[in-house]
Amino acid sequence: MERLVVLVAVLPLGSALVIQLFSRRLGGRAGGVSVAFAAVTFILAAAVLWQALAGRPPAITGLGGSWGLLLFDPLGSLMAVVIAGISLIVHVYSVRYMAEEPGYARFFVLLDLMTAALLVMVAAGDLITLLIAWHLIGVLLYFLLGQDTRSPSAYRYGLWTLLTYRIGDLPLVLAAGLLYHAYGTWSLPEIFAAMASRPDGHAVLGLALPEVVGALVAVAAFARSAQFLLHTWLPYTMDGPTPVSALMHAGIVNAGGFLINRFAPVFVHTDGVLPWVFVVGLLSAVMGSMLMLTQNDIKKALGYSTMGQMGFMIMECGIGAFSLAIYHLIAHGLFKGTLFLGAGSVIHGARRDDGVPKDYLYTFVVERRPARQRQPWLLMAAITLAVPVTILMVAHWLVSEDYFQKQGAIVLLFFGWVTGAQLIFATYRMRSQNPWRLVGLGVFSFAVVVLGYTLISHAFDVFLYPDPAIRLQIYDAADIPLLRFDVLVGVVTAVIVLGWLLTYYGERHDAPRGGQRRRVGATAYALVSREFYVAGIYDRLARGLLAISRRLNVWLRWA
Repeated sequence: MERLVVLVAVLPLGSALVIQLFSRRLGGRAGGVSVAFAAVTFILAAAVLWQALAGRPPAITGLGGSWGLLLFDPLGSLMAVVIAGISLIVHVYSVRYMAEEPGYARFFVLLDLMTAALLVMVAAGDLITLLIAWHLIGVLLYFLLGQDTRSPSAYRYGLWTLLTYRIGDLPLVLAAGLLYHAYGTWSLPEIFAAMASRPDGHAVLGLALPEVVGALVAVAAFARSAQFLLHTWLPYTMDGPTPVSALMHAGIVNAGGFLINRFAPVFVHTDGVLPWVFVVGLLSAVMGSMLMLTQNDIKKALGYSTMGQMGFMIMECGIGAFSLAIYHLIAHGLFKGTLFLGAGSVIHGARRDDGVPKDYLYTFVVERRPARQRQPWLLMAAITLAVPVTILMVAHWLVSEDYFQKQGAIVLLFFGWVTGAQLIFATYRMRSQNPWRLVGLGVFSFAVVVLGYTLISHAFDVFLYPDPAIRLQIYDAADIPLLRFDVLVGVVTAVIVLGWLLTYYGERHDAPRGGQRRRVGATAYALVSREFYVAGIYDRLARGLLAISRRLNVWLRWA
């Protein structure tokens, strides 16, 4: 098994080496060779995952010395299959898509190297190997985004991505240095075991070591997963090749969720880190979803959609649902990779015919025409509020009776309730001769999704963290004071319900204040469409720093 793990990580390197050495002889067959290696890599990764599912205990193997260790465990084996599978799909797609592009063989060399770096990252058993792979992913992404050397914008935003990654790498390097200084080893299993035996044995500037390391790891994850204020690189990297966008949004940007899960034995000994992780994730989810809605470019809209989904993933980590974040990571990776690979065909088809049927659904979504007849308000409000929460509570009670004793579970229930209630609310407002049929279909689809999501996430929980004590510790580390928690849930609930009420009554009494509403809406749209001016502020700061550097350069000449 240990040799199989090493082979999974080494095969993409072998593919890159073969293509680089024999690129002239291979010519257009370089893509086929790369696809063959990618297919074998996926098969071997699936075999490793099968061993993990069969209950084989975690093992670690090394290439010699104190670093270069590869870890076989449920998390690494699962992530290896995801990465190898998505990489195989991207390889197959790229064979024809990149055929007319210059640097055809070079592209597959970089793609294989990226796959190898990702596989080494998820299997790294020591801090040095993890840091090397983490750094190489950023460097290789820079070259992949700049594959078209004739595009100034691709080069510019590729460099922007590289700089953002380097900023995010610094906290992870500092965390690794602190852990080595405290425990005298680079091995992750040894560090986690030593920390579990003495969680309060080391301190940094008066703070417990797990708190400091957890905060640093979280910041590194924020930069890699495009959280708010560190997100500007993600939507602007669309000038790179479409296969690179698919791989980036389906695998690379998900690395933040993996990193937090890898350091789960550190986060279980923290008190105040995970609540802040939740806040950052929630803010990113809201901002990404809002920004996505104002984009007129399909790939940029997908970029902001990824930001929002990564916010949800980080938010799930913040409430202690680490395994749920991994499930979200996998589902989003497959979904978003498919969207990017199909974006070109959608654009090409839409230029000829939008293909949108002019039915009641189109009228509601595009023209914003509400239904003429409404059912009794109190009845629909009761259905909107009661049905989703009933489905959620029953689904989670079937999985675990003590589920409602966990704060993180309550948060998930709350957001699930908001989503389900919004679905029913929106369905009710559509123009339809039979609104009850639409509501029934919405309730049924929501119930199916919730049941599947709950059961699958529970299965991930048991597989990734088989020790119930660890799962309980993770949820405990995410808890916040009860009074603050209740106030937060109450305030958010009141805001959401108030928004629904304003929407409901606004449609009935919109004429007297229509001008004022339109002005407020236009102002809000202008703010969101300009992306809250974050990119503009960064651009001004960059130009200011360049101006200061030029002045210093002149002064230093005289000095």
